Amino acid sequence: MEIKVPDLGVDSAEVSEIMVKVGDVINVDDNIVLLESDKASVEVPATSAGTITAISLQIGDKVKEGDVILTIDSACNSQSNTAPIEQSAQQTDQQAAQSHEAGEIKETKDANATSSQAPSMAAPNQLQPTSASAEATYTLPDLGVDTAEISEWLVKEGDTVTAEQPLVLVESDKASVEVPAPVSGKIVKFLVNAGDTVTNGQDFIVMASQLATQQPLAIDPSEQTASQANSAANQNEPPAQTVSAPQSSTPAGKQTFGLPDLGVESAQISEWMVKVGDEVTAEQPLLLVESDKASVEVPSPVAGKVAELLVNAGDTVTNGQDFVVIEATGSVQSASSSASQPQATTNTAQQEVVKTQNTASTSTNSATTTASQSSSQSKLSEAQINAKNAAVYAGPAVRKLTRQLGVDVSEVTGTGANGRIVKEDVFAYVKNTIKAVSTPAAANNISAPSAARSGLPNLPDMSKTEVWGEIERQDLTRLQKVSIPQLNYNTYLPQVTQFDLADITDVEKLRGDLKDEMKKEGVSLTILAFIMKVTAYALMQHPKFNSHLSDDNTQIIIRKSVNLGFAVATEEGLTVPVIQRVEQKGIKQLAIEIGELAKKARDKKLSAKELTGASFTISSQGNLGGTYFTPLVNWPQVAILGVSESSIQPRWNETKGEFEPRLMLPLSLSYDHRVINGADAAVFTRYIAKLLADPRRVLL
Repeated sequence: MEIKVPDLGVDSAEVSEIMVKVGDVINVDDNIVLLESDKASVEVPATSAGTITAISLQIGDKVKEGDVILTIDSACNSQSNTAPIEQSAQQTDQQAAQSHEAGEIKETKDANATSSQAPSMAAPNQLQPTSASAEATYTLPDLGVDTAEISEWLVKEGDTVTAEQPLVLVESDKASVEVPAPVSGKIVKFLVNAGDTVTNGQDFIVMASQLATQQPLAIDPSEQTASQANSAANQNEPPAQTVSAPQSSTPAGKQTFGLPDLGVESAQISEWMVKVGDEVTAEQPLLLVESDKASVEVPSPVAGKVAELLVNAGDTVTNGQDFVVIEATGSVQSASSSASQPQATTNTAQQEVVKTQNTASTSTNSATTTASQSSSQSKLSEAQINAKNAAVYAGPAVRKLTRQLGVDVSEVTGTGANGRIVKEDVFAYVKNTIKAVSTPAAANNISAPSAARSGLPNLPDMSKTEVWGEIERQDLTRLQKVSIPQLNYNTYLPQVTQFDLADITDVEKLRGDLKDEMKKEGVSLTILAFIMKVTAYALMQHPKFNSHLSDDNTQIIIRKSVNLGFAVATEEGLTVPVIQRVEQKGIKQLAIEIGELAKKARDKKLSAKELTGASFTISSQGNLGGTYFTPLVNWPQVAILGVSESSIQPRWNETKGEFEPRLMLPLSLSYDHRVINGADAAVFTRYIAKLLADPRRVLL
């Protein structure tokens, strides 16, 4: 089996260190190679366990996504694990035979009891699975943000869980993520607590994974007698030493897999990269999914043969939707797969899954019964509430918001894909509830569905051409549709805009001196790179502008690094890619990344990670004209800088005592007045203007 380079977020990277060698035995998530790019260093973990048979890379090699790192033989581990089992089984059988010869096994009173006199007729030991545990520490996966907060543990220490079962809810300012169990097993210890701030790759849990082993099963006396009687005719056969332990793995079968989290509510199938009957490896790209913001290659969850494609090119799909059936080549450990193996070889973890499912089913039936018995009560029990909300289509972050606001989530109408409830729906529900209390519903003349959509009344009837004239309906682009909920958040912000002018005469001269040289290197140097650099510097000096307001409005959450979003105009509308850690990068590097991300945005190739995590946004209108405008604060950020077209204006030179022409750049800073007051905004905008007039100040 081949282990390949995953998506690194860059076009290519260099092999800095190889952490393993041929012959090493590796486990899943063991680090195997260190890759470095101009942006970051990444330790690549193993996606499968086995013995390394070949390494395809050397230190200094340039690699990209999909390149083969190394080849492993996964069969070696299974053979080594099976050998002790077989040896143990043989030793047990030998002991049983010796005990029988010594007269320790009593004769039965069955009619065929005489057959028990022959040692070779002893019934072979039957086997049943038990479990041996191997403790291991597991790390958090890539959360899509630099840091996040542990919101809630969904399990407790001592619980037995299955692979992919949600363990913990992690929340950032952008999203809530349920982190699944990496393996089946027992939870030994939590390494982080609710409320802790965590980072990608941080150790978070110790688990004892379930390893299938075999032990002798006590034989019922009657069954032993029958077995001895049946073997009386075969006295010449070898004794019990011929019995070998059955294989611990179960036969492979067809499994249906759902789409992972795509970073958007819905997306379109652009292209299938495989066809029915193809053999695929784990992590091999299966299909290309496109949304208004990005294109994502969905990898194969397992190695095997493609049995059926459940969606077609052009279909619109959602997170978790079934999309492919794969006949896995390895052992099937999922509880949902068909169990065609004998009962004696059923994995202990699978028994736990069935037990858990039965318990959950019993609990659900019990909750339903309780609900029917107490329906006459005015207050619902916790079981009733859970049963009532179980069918509601809403994510963890939305459910948490409804709990904080005291809203019954089952009463909220969802406007997202497939009726999914989004935060905007909750805010609209609260707003309309307040309106209903303060104003009679009849006077408002607002229907519930329209209020849930935007909080505005329905449009008037425009069918009368003598009043409204001819009309035409035009569909919004997909990008415009997905932008509306985010734009609606702005209506909840007390936004103010501060205007100023920056003299960029000298910095524009510097740009003119450098741009030809950089153009030869394929780098387009625009004024935006300079604006980003000085803005990042200003944000580090005025961290309040690089923050978020807490949910309870009692704290501001200050970001320690500057991740700048910048608006890019595309054919379908504006999109906002994000450059990470701008304060650590130079003008040239920023110019390179601006060009790369702008091209990806126009080609709709941005990944979800390149669209999230911004702490501040810059919206530049370039040479489109105009003087000032009011950019909308992109919640949960607290400020945004708008930049208009520069123009030559007369400015008074006190030294020369005369007016002189200077290149002036209009700045428009919109901010959340809950966090930033007017005086701070004026100081901050003036500070950016000074830095643009003399960028040498950034070096001080």
